[in-house]
Amino acid sequence: MIIRRVLQLPLILAAVYTLTLTLAWAVPGNPVEQQERRPDPEIVAAMQRRYNLDSFWTFYWSYLEGATGVRWARDRIGGAPAAGAQDRRPVFDLGPSLRYRDQTVNGIIAEALPVSITLGATAILIAVVLGVAAGVIGAARPNSAADHITLAISLVGISLPSFVTGTVLLLVFCVWLRWFPIGDWGTLRSLPLPALTLSLPFMAYIARLTRMGMIEQLSADYIRTARAKGVPEGSVLLKHALKNACLPVVSYLGPATAYAMTGSFVVERVFSVPGMGQHFVDAVQNKDLFLIIGVVLVYATMLVVFNLAVDLLYRWIDPRIR
Repeated sequence: MIIRRVLQLPLILAAVYTLTLTLAWAVPGNPVEQQERRPDPEIVAAMQRRYNLDSFWTFYWSYLEGATGVRWARDRIGGAPAAGAQDRRPVFDLGPSLRYRDQTVNGIIAEALPVSITLGATAILIAVVLGVAAGVIGAARPNSAADHITLAISLVGISLPSFVTGTVLLLVFCVWLRWFPIGDWGTLRSLPLPALTLSLPFMAYIARLTRMGMIEQLSADYIRTARAKGVPEGSVLLKHALKNACLPVVSYLGPATAYAMTGSFVVERVFSVPGMGQHFVDAVQNKDLFLIIGVVLVYATMLVVFNLAVDLLYRWIDPRIR
């Protein structure tokens, strides 16, 4: 199964690349003319030829050649010079940025991806800890006040858009209380608010999945047997029921983690976080084909890898699953 999923990765990325390029190419506008002063037609034509923007299929195969490492391998096999531009070219070359003329897509993603991973990992950690705790508390006492409170919080977390939650947190904790800085990414104090904002929808969904799974497991025969043997209630909840109840949560964490770690452009915009989301929005607005495709390919790769990791976790949690 694992080998088959790994072999499927290039096919999935090829399909994602083809669809993304087709949609991006269809967007009106010329990426080389996104400047305050429009260049002369001769300069525009020369830049289009340089970046292979004069033909869809020329750009398609040229970009694919660089992104897959074929161009790098061909240069090495063909005896390219050991120094100079060829030597500095990365193995998987995602091309230059048309918006940021002095930067490459590889360099932009190398700077932005750690920021988005830090934000996303923190958000997922908060979502798992608080969501599982809320689900266990609600399932331990169904229809109690604690259960209704956790359900209400989950409903609010799922319903409220991130820009509303982020704006409220920014206004209360940054403007009124002045506990956190505004637009000062890079310090530890700048992480909690955007991470909490990003985690709320995930936390709410995890709480609901945990609650439903726990209620189902607590009515099973093996739980009644454990209670009849005098096993403490805490062990019944955490050691017996929770492990089986968290299978839906583990399944959900695959795409959720990929989405959170690639960043939410809404949260990044509200809190001025220099992650991949902001670069992707700028790339779409400026029709920066290289950056659009590079960000989408990174996201697609992470999504497939995290889903594969979820399958492996499934087998560890429940050995009956093959």
